[in-house]
Amino acid sequence: MKKKLYWICQLGGWLVFVLFQCVFEKLNGTFTLSFALSQFILFSFGVIISHLYRNLIIQLGWLRLKTLFVIPLVILASLFIATLHEYGQYGVETLLGIAANKHQNTVVILSAVLNLAFVYFFWSLIYFLFHFIQNYKKAEIENLKWQANINEIELNKLKSQLNPHFMFNAMNSIRALVDENPQKSKEAITQLSNLLRNTLQMGKNKVITFDEELKIVNDYLALEAVRYEERLQVKMEIDKQSSEFSVPPLMLQTLVENGIKHGISKLTAGGQLELITRVHNHKLMITIRNSGQLKETQQSDSGFGIINTRQRLKLLYADQATLTIANETPEFVVTQLTLPRQVITHQSGS
Repeated sequence: MKKKLYWICQLGGWLVFVLFQCVFEKLNGTFTLSFALSQFILFSFGVIISHLYRNLIIQLGWLRLKTLFVIPLVILASLFIATLHEYGQYGVETLLGIAANKHQNTVVILSAVLNLAFVYFFWSLIYFLFHFIQNYKKAEIENLKWQANINEIELNKLKSQLNPHFMFNAMNSIRALVDENPQKSKEAITQLSNLLRNTLQMGKNKVITFDEELKIVNDYLALEAVRYEERLQVKMEIDKQSSEFSVPPLMLQTLVENGIKHGISKLTAGGQLELITRVHNHKLMITIRNSGQLKETQQSDSGFGIINTRQRLKLLYADQATLTIANETPEFVVTQLTLPRQVITHQSGS
């Protein structure tokens, strides 16, 4: 379709140009068959030379250059190909015996070349403008797709933040504690309240401090401890330098939840979850080890949380962040997250 449009514009443009000159010549009363044949030659040369010129523009990559560099190149190219056109057409007309005596006058020759140079410059202007509009539309479409992708990921993030299964299980666990241990049930309600408040407040932030994220993880683990009791053993080794880093909100919590949901919860005797952080080469390396076994069919983007996390990392850090999940031993699964140092652009509310 694009190629068809090009040839319609190419042939139509040159045809309109020569017809305009024929009409002008007719109005002056100087129209002759020799002039008509000369215009046909001009049309043929114009189509052929401008098409070759187009191929040259593509091969030399002029469409990727900035406007300030393109303008002088187009001016020089227009003058050069106009000169070739003028003398090439004159040669053909000479062979056909219809050549005028204009090439004996330098001023007339220069005028003819400049007129053709203007035509080729105008042709270039239209060609580059067409590609500029095409690229602009393409960029707009890509931007809309990118925004739609971001919105979809944000929606998925919100869905994962307000996990109804976790909420249901947490409320059931707290209800069971009300009569058995009122004080502990109050603490659990406070932790659930903190988790919900932080979830809602941090939903609009791109990144938060590592310490803020760790508080969310601690509240989450405390609630899960109420549910699993002795079946959940937690061990943490947090590098003090971790506080200097920012992390995407609820990303660490999602990975911890993934370890419990897909690992420990499936074991009758429960298991252990380890959260270890290290700072090396200006990067924060987070390791989560949990009891369980990752099936081969799940080793690629296991679970919705992992898929969502990979998408968020790609949007925020491009290729500077990594996330891997694999079986470390027959009894343990290890998740490793590496984040670059990043300036915090948003602060969560208290």
